[in-house]
Amino acid sequence: MTDQKPHLPPEIDTTVAHSARVWNYWLGGKENFAADQVAGDAYRERYPLIGTFARESRDFLRRTVTYLARDARVDQFLDLGAGLPTVNNTHEVAQRINPAARIVYVDHDPLVLLHVHALLTSTLEGATDYVQADMRDTDVVLDGAAATLDLTRPVALVISDVLGHIVDWDEALSLVRRLTDRLPSGSYLALSHSTAGDDAHRAVQEEYNKSGAIPYIFREPEMTVAFFEGLEMVEPGMVSWPNWRPDANTGTTTERAGWGAVARIP
Repeated sequence: MTDQKPHLPPEIDTTVAHSARVWNYWLGGKENFAADQVAGDAYRERYPLIGTFARESRDFLRRTVTYLARDARVDQFLDLGAGLPTVNNTHEVAQRINPAARIVYVDHDPLVLLHVHALLTSTLEGATDYVQADMRDTDVVLDGAAATLDLTRPVALVISDVLGHIVDWDEALSLVRRLTDRLPSGSYLALSHSTAGDDAHRAVQEEYNKSGAIPYIFREPEMTVAFFEGLEMVEPGMVSWPNWRPDANTGTTTERAGWGAVARIP
């Protein structure tokens, strides 16, 4: 791959690694540049498990959306911090189960907007849409989502491993609570957050955060479980990514790196 990709807006700097593009690279995607590949390879060389963690995060998203669409019978999804399209995007998983499902993605990254066409594919029966907004602007998020979703009916709020980009803990907690407080009874929160696999993982991430890339803050599950306060946790509760309702005949892999849960809004 090279940095020679057409029609890039000037605000996209391909010479500095970008967290969404590095993540895309680890997942085998194509929406990344030389700087992202160099940063991703350097990270992986020092911490080889990072590729496994990236796949586990994506699999957690797939399994939680599957549960919500199939078992909880939710047909509306609001996905915050959508990131770059790869495989098993929220709308793809949900609409495979229920073709009439409606999905709204939220992101403010200009690179994501550049590739938003890949997130806006939809079945004829359903719909997908995109709100360009900072997820912290919850009024803008909900007002934009209301153009596609019926916010008087249950909605699945999906926050997949993006809250570490909000450095201030109180701000991250307030963001989630402002949204869950405004969603109707019977809605769900599906949320995941990275932790440090070990001291070596933490050291590599701290170095990455100093590189000029968008930083990511690890938080322990003992802290992040607070996002679900007042909600009705779905079994098995807050667990490491591969241990949340694993696929049949597949064993768990890691106990660290990331935890998540699904909970119902009463």
